[in-house]
Amino acid sequence: MAIETSSLPAGPLTLNDVFVVDADVHAHETPNELAPYTDPSWRRAVENAAKIPRRYLDVPGYAPGGGGPLPGAVLPNLRGAREEIVWTADQMRSELDAFSIDAAVIFPDFFLKIAAIPNPDYAAALARAYHRWIAEKWVAEDNDLYGVIIAIHQDPAEAVREIQRWAGHPRFVAVFLPTCQVYPLWGHRRYYKIFELAQDLDLPVALHSVSGSSWGFPFNVEQFTTAPTAHTASHVFAMMSNLMSFIENGVPVRFPKLRILFTEAGLTWVPFLRLRLDKEFTEQRRVWPFYDDLPSRWIDTMYFATQPIEEPPRGQDLVDLIRIYDGEDRTLFASDWPHHDFDHPRVAFELPLPDEVKRKIMGLNALKVFPRIKVPAKYRRSGVAG
Repeated sequence: MAIETSSLPAGPLTLNDVFVVDADVHAHETPNELAPYTDPSWRRAVENAAKIPRRYLDVPGYAPGGGGPLPGAVLPNLRGAREEIVWTADQMRSELDAFSIDAAVIFPDFFLKIAAIPNPDYAAALARAYHRWIAEKWVAEDNDLYGVIIAIHQDPAEAVREIQRWAGHPRFVAVFLPTCQVYPLWGHRRYYKIFELAQDLDLPVALHSVSGSSWGFPFNVEQFTTAPTAHTASHVFAMMSNLMSFIENGVPVRFPKLRILFTEAGLTWVPFLRLRLDKEFTEQRRVWPFYDDLPSRWIDTMYFATQPIEEPPRGQDLVDLIRIYDGEDRTLFASDWPHHDFDHPRVAFELPLPDEVKRKIMGLNALKVFPRIKVPAKYRRSGVAG
């Protein structure tokens, strides 16, 4: 959307002057909430999950934890710890307003782990229930909240049907590709129909990582015994492995108009992987005959969300790394609200960047990824998003 720029505010730029899109917040889809939206044949299973004592993002038969040192197993025991849950759309809107966040894309909480559900029919039923619940209770024209369509890897044909079912809803803005224990990785040919449909519908695909471990995912993480190591490794490894799967299977070439977004792994892994793959490709380019240019050329067409943003002592160090992957045009702000490691928007906003780049990262780049997001009238009138 073209935005009027003739009436930009004078003086130093502030968050209130900028159109802010949060590419990653979370609604809390408890079994109690979803049971009424679940197909009758699976409703009893969800009702049974509701009887399990509450644990943070770890409910057997609903959101498998997979073992490992999950942060949620520790944080609720801390005296005075903030609850990491948003229960309603009104609560979400109020809390985002306090952070000067204008629009937000909602991802699930428990169903970040839906790829770990072994039964494809049950996973499909959970995804269907989630979409009905989000559509009815969370996303509306007057709250600037948007949803995602879960693509279950267990049954790609069902994922295609569900994307088709919800693609016409104006508040669903992306296809969510869960990564925690996904098998095979998302670059595999069995998912091509999902990518083809998303491309045809002009919907981006958004990968979202979450801590979790098993012997196959995501490479020896089950051997860590504390949250800092497991959280660092599982989030970054999940994004790196799926990006490499996209690259080695030629997904960017096969689907050149498909927008791919990586969320909740920070940014500094991107320049590393970009440089490393270019090095390997120059030495073994014949194994990827579908590329006529370096892998970095294709990585530079992808998008990356800030959270959990790295905070080096010198902000310029992060800015230099962002520029390696053309990040001024490829980075989206994300807070991960309300999780324990959420980022206030000022952390990204206060990086030593020109004002026009701050506007891109805080909101305008998101409009390229999510064209269905509407710019609020106050920004269209005043031009402060320009």
